[in-house]
Formats: sequence, C-alpha cells, structure tokens
Amino acid sequence: MDEVLLMIPGPTTVHPRVLNAMSKAVINHRSAKYGELLTETSELMSDLFKTQNQSYLLTGSGTAAMEAAISNVLNPGEKILNVVGGKFGERFMKIAEAHGISCDELAVEWGTAVTPEAIKEALDNDEDIKAISIVHNETSTGVAAPIEKIGKVMKDYDALYIVDTVSSLAGDDVDVDKYGIDVCITGSQKCIAAPPGMSAITLSDDAWKCAENVDSNGFYLDMKAYRKSGDKNPPETPYTPSVSLTYALNEALKMIQEEGVQNRIDRHHKAAKASVEAVKALGLELFADEKVSSTTVTAVKMPEGITDKEFRGTTRDKYGVELAGGQDHLKGNIFRIGHMGNISYKELLQTFGAIGMTLKEFGVIDDAGAGVSSITKSYC
Repeated sequence: MDEVLLMIPGPTTVHPRVLNAMSKAVINHRSAKYGELLTETSELMSDLFKTQNQSYLLTGSGTAAMEAAISNVLNPGEKILNVVGGKFGERFMKIAEAHGISCDELAVEWGTAVTPEAIKEALDNDEDIKAISIVHNETSTGVAAPIEKIGKVMKDYDALYIVDTVSSLAGDDVDVDKYGIDVCITGSQKCIAAPPGMSAITLSDDAWKCAENVDSNGFYLDMKAYRKSGDKNPPETPYTPSVSLTYALNEALKMIQEEGVQNRIDRHHKAAKASVEAVKALGLELFADEKVSSTTVTAVKMPEGITDKEFRGTTRDKYGVELAGGQDHLKGNIFRIGHMGNISYKELLQTFGAIGMTLKEFGVIDDAGAGVSSITKSYC
C-alpha cells in the first residue's frame, strides 16, 4: 500500500528537500560552522515571527516551548490568567500549576473563541495578574483566537502577553511586534512542515525584565542560559542541540521564505475555506463556530451511523488518509482534518475522496463525490 497521507494537526508531511537536509554530516555543535547555521536559522525564525527580538531554538517539542514561556517569566505564587478553551489551553495552565504559579482560569466553551472583552474584564477585576496565556490556534477544537484584537487590549495593561502559535505560525497571521506579544512560541512539525522535535521562542524586552527577576525556572529551559550561550562568538546553545533537526528546520524556513510568508498564509486560508465548504457539501456538521474557525485544522462532528473506529480506520487502512480523532470529552464525537504545511488541492481531493467513499460505504451518505466536487469548485 502507498504511504499514508497525513491529514492530522501535526506532524505534517515533510518535503524531500527538508528530509535531505537532515542527511548532512553531523558537525560539532560548538563549532563556527554550527554557529553560522544557528544564527541563520534563528534569524529566519525571527523573520517568520515578524519580530525584531532574538529567537531561540529549543531541542524539544512545542510543549517544551510552552514550559519555557511560562517558567521563565513568572515566580511561584505570582498570578497568571490562563485562557482555556481546549486541550492546549489546559496544558498551559497545567504547566503553570506545576511551577507553583497561581492560576486563574478563563474558561471558554470548546468550539468557541475567547473575546477581547472577556480578557479586559478579567484584567480589570484583578490587578495582581502578571501575565495571560492563550493558544492562538486550538487544534483540539478547530478554533482560532483573535490574538491581534487581544493584543490591542493588552497594551493598556502591564501584564505579559504569552501566545502559543505552535499550530498557526506560517499558516495564519502572526505579527509578534505589531500585536504586542511578549512571549511567542512555535513548533517545527505543524505549518512550518519540518520534522517533530524542535521549537522556538522569542521574548520582548519586558519579558526579559521579568525573567531577570525569576529565581527558579528549571534548568534545561532556562532562557537566561540560552541568551548567554547565544551571545557567544560563535553563538551556541547551552546544551547539545539536535544538529540534524536544525538543518531540517533551516531548510523548511528557507522554503517558506521562497514561497513568501503571505502567499503561504493565503494558501492555508484557501485550504481552510475549501475544507469547510466540502464538509458542508457532504452534509456534515462543523464542530467549531465558523466565525472563529481555524485556518489550519477543521473539526467536524461525527455523523450518526458510523463510529470513530469505523470511520477513521477505513479512511486510513482502505483509502490511505490519516485523520485525527477528538480529545478528552470529544473523543469519538468529532474528527479533525489537518490542512497545514505542504497542503494543496491535491491532498484535499484525496482526503475528501476518502471521507466521501467511507461515509457511503457505511450508508451515511449517498453521494460519495460531493466533497471532491466542492473542492474542485473552490480551486477552479
């Protein structure tokens, strides 16, 4: 059987150019040659973040960057407002709790987005809040938060603005400096379309001032250590990095630059719109409020007459398309289509062909080609 097409919210399909970059000889991570690679990759990352701030590469998944974002700017006992509307908002809060940080939860119904007004109200009601954490793109629900509008609210407060763009950077609009984001993180395996295992973080001057006053922030993810090593000549990481993954990330970022960041974002928006229309054409129901739906993942309610195991098992084993299921209380109730990274109409045609044929096979729908037909209309 042919290789399965990954249409999940990460990891995503990696281009041969990026895979080939990983085959380069491993070099001394304390050498000038690696210093050049690290510098170039970090600069490309800052360009993608759209920030004048230094970006730092972490050998670790997006969760490592989440922990670095929280632990480096808040002391135990200080208060953070955690926006929780999905699995990864929950994770941000769990990380803060693990570090002894006082957490206020701003709960949002899964499938909807937090509003800037709710953020403002929470900050007005509690002057002790030192930071807020928010996930730009909740892959667990298919919802995108209005981080630009929230950034305008945050400018009137001293609290740090911490944003997870793990599954949105290079697939949706992110402008760290324009939006006033103090700590921004991302991962390698989503819209950037590099292999899993790398992440990146950037901190504003205000965030660094807070970091200087944090007494205990762990060891491996101590950003002061990263800054100290990064200031060396040649620049280094404080601990052994994945040299091969750095090569891969560098190549993936160059491919984004070649495509053009805005062109790439526009491509993701088009794929998202096409996916939503195809879902409707198949008579299926979207899980997330369409007004705040993600540009990188579409969450769909599981139709009656078929189980999650039957549906996703068939699309994968018979038709070669891997879809994601629901998480936590949504397990078995929704499925998720990831359309991020190197995705075009070709992958969407295969995906909705597999979905349509599976649903027809189990007697859920009559027209197996409705989704494919909709995709062609979206791209023609």
